[in-house]
Amino acid sequence: QLRLVESGGGLVQPGGPLRLSCAASGSTLDAYTIGWFRQAPGKEREGVICIASSIGLTNPGTSVKGRFTASRNNARVTVYLEINNLEPEDTAVYYCAAALKAYYYCSNAAVEYDDWGQGTQVTVSS
Repeated sequence: QLRLVESGGGLVQPGGPLRLSCAASGSTLDAYTIGWFRQAPGKEREGVICIASSIGLTNPGTSVKGRFTASRNNARVTVYLEINNLEPEDTAVYYCAAALKAYYYCSNAAVEYDDWGQGTQVTVSS
């Protein structure tokens, strides 16, 4: 069973960058598409960006403003999310999720993902 654990969240200041990590166990990540999602209280879960198992292939969510970058290090069994120019509205629980798909597959629809981490809280405030 693939298990995912997010880390790197906390209380952060607006304007700066933030790097979140998604560490996997139970399997390598080579064949997995990874999606990053976020959810604020009372709101629907939102796809932020996905990264395919094909190196370098990513796809931002339709509602984001291009401030998010995903990368992976399969040797470290870890996927990363870089957030630039943090805004208060970025405050949410951030999740990573995994799905076994084709090498080019990259979706920001939560229903496409099978395995989820428990999330890491990001609070953007000065």
